[in-house]
Amino acid sequence: MFSFLTGEFIDVIDWVDDTRDTMVWRFERHGHAIKYGAKLTVREGQTAVFVHEGQMADVFTPGLYMLETNNMPVMTTLQHWDHGFRSPFKSEVYFVATTRFNGLKWGTKNPLMMRDPEFGPVRLRAYGTYSIRVKDAARFMTEIVGTDGEFTADEISFQIRNIIVQEFSRVAAGSGIPVLDMAANTAEFGRLMAERIAPTLEGYGLDMPELYVENISLPAAVEAALDKRSAMGVIGDLAAYQHYSAAEAMTAAAATPHSAMGAGIGMGMGMGMGSQMAQGPWGARPAAPAQAAPPPPPPPPVEHVWHLAENGQTTGPFSKARLGRMVTEGGLRRDTLVWTQGQDGWKRAEEVTELAQLFTVMPPPPPAG
Repeated sequence: MFSFLTGEFIDVIDWVDDTRDTMVWRFERHGHAIKYGAKLTVREGQTAVFVHEGQMADVFTPGLYMLETNNMPVMTTLQHWDHGFRSPFKSEVYFVATTRFNGLKWGTKNPLMMRDPEFGPVRLRAYGTYSIRVKDAARFMTEIVGTDGEFTADEISFQIRNIIVQEFSRVAAGSGIPVLDMAANTAEFGRLMAERIAPTLEGYGLDMPELYVENISLPAAVEAALDKRSAMGVIGDLAAYQHYSAAEAMTAAAATPHSAMGAGIGMGMGMGMGSQMAQGPWGARPAAPAQAAPPPPPPPPVEHVWHLAENGQTTGPFSKARLGRMVTEGGLRRDTLVWTQGQDGWKRAEEVTELAQLFTVMPPPPPAG
């Protein structure tokens, strides 16, 4: 009978988690009474922490344990273990999940101010995901959990988000990378941030295997201005696009009922049709179209002036009329060298078409007899 009762009171201590977000769970036993010889099952991805009267006693890695003095040396130094039926001590058993907690989100609650080399002062927003896991169960229990009987990832995610956002602002401001090029460097940002956060998380007993920067964005007004700038670059001919946009707006307004712009356009079209009807059906002759203003006369031609070369000396300039009189007076002969602007070198007067006609007034000198 004694053996039977002793077996009935032997504890089986284990934890099977199906919540996927519980980091620490306390094994509940009435009065926290742990029997001598109890079986402790620690599964893969778990660590069991014994706390005795507020003091850390033992930490058990995955495996099956019989809670006896021979395998609990730390506990033996805290309190003597009896081998009888009654419970020798009262302790608490905390199971700590050491698996990764994935898909945790972080983001900037307010825009971060930074100086961009291209746009000047700008405000940035960023968000992404990260994963954490318990690296040191004893430190995690001491620094974070305390006596919480069920500790979830949400209870520490707010603190971790603040650490990530702080490091992101430092990395982004110190990188010197323009805002438009940050999207191509999100992987590098995530790596640098994880390295800088690691010492802080180590003090909590945590580790961050992964950190992702999914998006870096500007305020909506700045993004709209960038979209317009890009659209202008695609459009090219801004004047043609303005005419096209105006025509489209007028067409849309005219087709929209009960709109002021549509009513104005419709009134203008109606007045135009009424004017045509007033002239057409009663046989009124349409008014003659207004005569177009005659084009201005072309500018007068530029009169050439000529220079003469004779006996190594240059004279002029002379107008064509003056050269005509010089032919009559004998001052200009057929073999006289002449030059005007645009002419390629000096030429004989009779070789220049414009001057050759001057010599038809007088016959050439008779040939020698």
